[in-house]
Amino acid sequence: MKKTSLIIIIPLIFISFTSQQKVKSKSSELSQSCEYEQKMREQGLVNIQEIDSKILVELKYSTTDNFVGKDVYGCITNCYLQKRPALMLSKANDLLQQKSPNYRLLVYDGGRPLSIQKILWNSLTQYSPKQRAVYVANPAQGSIHNYGSAVDLTIATTDGMPLDMGTKYDFFGELAYPKKETYFLKIGKLTKQQIANRQLLRYVMKSAGYMPIEYEWWHFNAVSRQIAKATYKIIL
Repeated sequence: MKKTSLIIIIPLIFISFTSQQKVKSKSSELSQSCEYEQKMREQGLVNIQEIDSKILVELKYSTTDNFVGKDVYGCITNCYLQKRPALMLSKANDLLQQKSPNYRLLVYDGGRPLSIQKILWNSLTQYSPKQRAVYVANPAQGSIHNYGSAVDLTIATTDGMPLDMGTKYDFFGELAYPKKETYFLKIGKLTKQQIANRQLLRYVMKSAGYMPIEYEWWHFNAVSRQIAKATYKIIL
């Protein structure tokens, strides 16, 4: 009987030990699987969902639902920002929930490596360099995204359904311009509700310290390009 007991117990111990080793190995592989994300962490950027787990993330450049029409981010699936902009974003999300408890910020893009910026820039050859720069910053100058200090986002319900903002993300045209909203309301191209949704997004982001821009309702900068360059390293 003793010999039989030993035969049963020893394999169980061995199996348990092996299983634990596999779990640890898999966890280690996942944490180091994306070189881009690893480098952003090494530069001091933080995963925004580790700062605020209630912020929703759907990186559009990790999907085919973007103006390029393909996944250009590859292994990048988490949104990284510099620490201060990340905390500002969490504050904006708190303000949004105070006004509308069933709403959350839904992030489409944040810190962006310069190599990806070049891909986006080179995907818009149908535009002149001057017109192209309205929609995608010239990589020779660097985007504020490339310093982890800009974010593209919208508002969504808690189950991830985006509010109607009148255009899709990355819509290239005047209908996406905040400065043109009054005009498009007047001619019936935007509704009062669509503009109200945009205004709510701008309110919480500006209250948290972010700055909107003239040409994209979804884009907000935590700092100017000059301050970003002086404060942070570019994400290579």
